[in-house]
Amino acid sequence: MVTRSKVGIVKANPKYNLHVITSSPILKSPFHALRDPNWKQAMCDKYKALIDNNTWLLPCCQPATTTDSVLRLAVSRQWPIHQLDVKNAFLFASSTSLLQCIISLLHVEFAMTDLGPLNYFLGRFNVDTDRSSLDEGINVQQLCLYMHDPREPHLNAMKRVLRYLRGTTDLGLQLFRSTTSQLIAYSDADWVGCPVTRRSTSGYCVFLGDNLLTWSSKRQDTLSYFSVEAEYRGVANGVAETSWIRNLLCELHTPLFTTTLIYCDNVNVVYMSANPVQHQRTKHIEIDIHFVHDKVAAGHVRVLHIPS
Repeated sequence: MVTRSKVGIVKANPKYNLHVITSSPILKSPFHALRDPNWKQAMCDKYKALIDNNTWLLPCCQPATTTDSVLRLAVSRQWPIHQLDVKNAFLFASSTSLLQCIISLLHVEFAMTDLGPLNYFLGRFNVDTDRSSLDEGINVQQLCLYMHDPREPHLNAMKRVLRYLRGTTDLGLQLFRSTTSQLIAYSDADWVGCPVTRRSTSGYCVFLGDNLLTWSSKRQDTLSYFSVEAEYRGVANGVAETSWIRNLLCELHTPLFTTTLIYCDNVNVVYMSANPVQHQRTKHIEIDIHFVHDKVAAGHVRVLHIPS
């Protein structure tokens, strides 16, 4: 039998190549893979499959939280801040000489406009913005619950908030230079405070030294059967926020070497943070309990009781 190989024919016969799949070589970096259409399509297909199967749960974060935290840290440490027009980019450095060196290197690679030292950014540090978030955060949050069906009492409440803001324009937050690197959070909860759904509202505020860094006030997604559940969920949210801040500070090469302190006004929460034993009153918050306990056991967080 005469075959193609016996007569020296090695070229593929086109009539047998009806289902040829174009393959790409194995690449050594993701940058080259993104330029290859086959690799890029394979990555897109894999990503779509993960999204369709609900593989991940993406947590929501506060808008501009990272920017707020970094700017407040820079003010606290008295770092020079420079604003560059590269789609709203900021450069943070621990010294002016390092800052200028980085700017020079960026000018070589990119076409950008140097806007000089940062003095104002989208009103993030405007007095009205920060004061509203602190003093009237809960009231605004309650008003937002009725945006889909506002009534006369809600309009009156909104006017009261506006009058308060108009009459206190001389008040606000101040940021100071602080050498203290202690991270402290205060947590509290209003058990079954919503008269309609009986859900609780929990909140926290986080201080880095003497400066307020972040804060949050949010109605809980589920109903708490006992007050300790509502309080513990608030503490867990505070622990999650401070853990994120600690990681952010590590990325900025300013890691914390002290334990984060979380204060709450419920002594049972303190006991539960050190003892993960479950019982009937806490079975609904097992994930929060283990999360906080792991952070406490690792020495990253310490939950303390502060009298109400």
